[in-house]
Amino acid sequence: MSTTASSTPSLIPGLILASASPRRLHLLDQIGIVPDQVIPADINEDPIPGERPRGHALRLAIEKAVHISGLHPGNIVLGSDTVVGVGRRILPKTEERDEAEACLRLMSGRAHRVFTGVAVIDASGQIRSRVSETRVKIKRLSDEELKVYLDSGEWKGKAGGYGIQGRAGAMIANLSGSYTGVVGLPLFETRNLLTSSGIAL
Repeated sequence: MSTTASSTPSLIPGLILASASPRRLHLLDQIGIVPDQVIPADINEDPIPGERPRGHALRLAIEKAVHISGLHPGNIVLGSDTVVGVGRRILPKTEERDEAEACLRLMSGRAHRVFTGVAVIDASGQIRSRVSETRVKIKRLSDEELKVYLDSGEWKGKAGGYGIQGRAGAMIANLSGSYTGVVGLPLFETRNLLTSSGIAL
């Protein structure tokens, strides 16, 4: 399957984004890609006992793509998952305020790593995948800074309790790697996987 490259965002026939994340859709739009369909993959995202952050991100990206590809064979399916890791520990996608606070206190004043797995299944069923790894250091947060951020609610549903594209961007003291990977979709790796899978960009 191949499409004609364009300088403006264009619909890519047969491309399915297996994600509910509006951030990933926006990032694709930045490089001129509009998926034909957006279909969230309903899979179990709990870590396997002993699983490390990098492996967890890659496994979930592949499982999301495989799940949607099985329901819609013959299409190109893009799956992705972002995981925040502190050492071997996988931090949760926070749903409760105290959970977000615990994550942010753990990362305050120290470096952590953000892993984003990307998997593309082409029309023939072949799987191609990559993992983006980014080292991020959050400044030492005062109690007041932490309260203000938690009050914003931006932490809801975010891996590690923060979204770098929002207010948390002002907390980042240093970043080495892919900024878009931390947001949710590393564009360099994603573009390469899509072109290898038959999409001309």
